Amino acid sequence: MAGGTGGGETIMATREFAAHEGHAHAAPQGFIRKWVFSLDHKVIGLQYYFLALTAVLVGMFLSLLMRIHLIWPNITLPLLGDIKPETYLTLVTMHGTIMVFFVLTTAPQGGFGNYFLPIQIGAADMAFPVLNMLSFWVTALAFIVMLGAFFVTGGAPLHGWTGYPPLSAVPTAGPGEGPGADMWVISIALFCIGALMSALNFITTTLDMRAKGMSMMRMPLTCWAWFITAILGLLAFGVLFSAGILLLLDRNAGTSFYVPLTVFSGQIVAHKGGSPLLWQHLFWFFGHPEVYIAILPAMGLCSQLVSVFSRKPIFGYKAMVYAMLSIGLLGFMVWGHHMFMSGMSPYSAFAFSIMTMAIGVPSAIKTFNWLGTLWGGRIRLASPMLFAIGFVSLFVSGGISGPFLAQPTLDIPLHDTAFVTGHFHLIMGVASIFGIFAATYYWFPKMFGRMMNETLARWHFWLTFVGTYCIFMPMHYAGMAGQPRRYSQFTELHYLEKLIPLNTFITFAAFVTISAQLIFIFNLFWSMKAGKKASDNPWEATTLEWTTATPPPHDNFGGHTPVVYNGPYEYGVPGAPRDYVMQTDPTTVATH
Repeated sequence: MAGGTGGGETIMATREFAAHEGHAHAAPQGFIRKWVFSLDHKVIGLQYYFLALTAVLVGMFLSLLMRIHLIWPNITLPLLGDIKPETYLTLVTMHGTIMVFFVLTTAPQGGFGNYFLPIQIGAADMAFPVLNMLSFWVTALAFIVMLGAFFVTGGAPLHGWTGYPPLSAVPTAGPGEGPGADMWVISIALFCIGALMSALNFITTTLDMRAKGMSMMRMPLTCWAWFITAILGLLAFGVLFSAGILLLLDRNAGTSFYVPLTVFSGQIVAHKGGSPLLWQHLFWFFGHPEVYIAILPAMGLCSQLVSVFSRKPIFGYKAMVYAMLSIGLLGFMVWGHHMFMSGMSPYSAFAFSIMTMAIGVPSAIKTFNWLGTLWGGRIRLASPMLFAIGFVSLFVSGGISGPFLAQPTLDIPLHDTAFVTGHFHLIMGVASIFGIFAATYYWFPKMFGRMMNETLARWHFWLTFVGTYCIFMPMHYAGMAGQPRRYSQFTELHYLEKLIPLNTFITFAAFVTISAQLIFIFNLFWSMKAGKKASDNPWEATTLEWTTATPPPHDNFGGHTPVVYNGPYEYGVPGAPRDYVMQTDPTTVATH
């Protein structure tokens, strides 16, 4: 028996030694090695963040053009000319694709996850630094290829961000469905490769690189969220990658995975036997977990911030972990609710409907636990906390329309209307963006050693928060009144003319909300140079990133590995000298 135990200890020690030795690569000296092809997870995190920032500016600009066109369809814009109906569909396609992949998937996981996961678990770096660098550059290449679609013959595709065949599978199907659509599919495939490499890295790092004393149930909820998101990414992006390869083959090699025997523009296509529904199943099997890939990191962060700024332990830590695991598991069982319109069997639709209702349960548990944490807390309404509370508000408001759309009888009339656009922008789009803002305001002092301007942050919050509701709430009403999605022009339609004032209101709300983001951009770059110097722990938080220097040194902890004694949310501990106990403080009083 003794020998067995000794062997176990040796394995543990060896694992720990290998983990930390493997990451003791020297700090790079040259500019290229330090800032371009860096192996340091912190630099890679910043690269992901600024890639997402570039992408969000492009995506926002495209949405601005869409809103202008919906109100003034015949306007001629300087430099861009007039927006044709097919150009409008191109804007819809590229706005959706860029936002979902290069913003909502890239910033919370690739940006903040890369920067803070190793520090929060007490590791010197990610498990595979070279793979980490590769995953970023493949993602960046995917973004360049995606933007390149605008500049090839025929322009960018118009098949929507979901890329439904046969429109996306037949190059002669419409404007932009030639080389532009090929570049779109190649970009998605490259993005999948980057996401798969990144997911492997996150999972290995979380399981193998934790510091002594950092058990899974002592990890901050942010780490749990990144870990579960990585598992979802590993399972989902492989399916989308395969689907994309098959679509490329249909387009360029004459195969018939998705294209049935059909007639296009009076011509019989040279395909037979394919199923457009196969693409829908493969795409949405990825697409619904993707919703949670976008929102789970924000949920983890919201849990962190609500606890830090209420000066209370998170209400129901284990329940929060199991709720996130349940969301991850159930997220793979509901993809059919995107397809109630496809003529699926009512029995299948019923099953998907039940599962969709079920996934509301763990989401509700999380929401009530956030409220439970706030209840009776000594709340500090700093800018990260405002955005965290804003996130909860948007998540609930967007989520309430989910159970309606989970009913096939209601979804069928609502599916192709602005109701769905309002729903998923609130719960997936802007909620996740609020998570990114909260993370930026919270971790900026640790990343750059300076504080962001609090007054500007508050202006940014209120304008964005109110603006978001002014844009997306009216969309629900327009959808219930029958306004279709994807119509490039409806100012001439008699049955929709009463909705023109509502759409004008939405467009002006969008102008204001987009302008408010300039406050954030200014605050971000101005604070890097001229912000107030930050202390090592400005928020009086307990997790490991606040125990190290600001900004963190190359190996995160300046040569010594932290030892963890406490859970991540020890606030208001009776008998403790301060109102918080760091994870690295040796236990002197009984913690929660």
